[in-house]
Amino acid sequence: MNFFISDAHAQGTATHGAAGGGMSFIIMMVVLFGLMYFMMIRPQMKRQKEHRNMLSALAKGDEVTTNGGMAGRVIELGESFITVEIAPNVQIKVQKGAISQVLPKGTLKSA
Repeated sequence: MNFFISDAHAQGTATHGAAGGGMSFIIMMVVLFGLMYFMMIRPQMKRQKEHRNMLSALAKGDEVTTNGGMAGRVIELGESFITVEIAPNVQIKVQKGAISQVLPKGTLKSA
């Protein structure tokens, strides 16, 4: 009869140990989500904010580069489109979001 009691006691401690393992799994998942937030999500949100600020600060005469690699001077600003002069008397319309960077003044003349 003693061998039944020791089996029952062993089963009780095994279930108790599994519950502690579940808690450590939850803590590990929270830590992993925190790492993902600070390593991936937060920097991406920061870049988006900087891009929005750059687009809102655009003005006529700014020299810009598009996502496609074209460089030109801003001729006209609209709500969602910008007219960019890429060569003398050659103008293109691009979406505002397609502007990747604002170049320093005089960059196009030196190229």
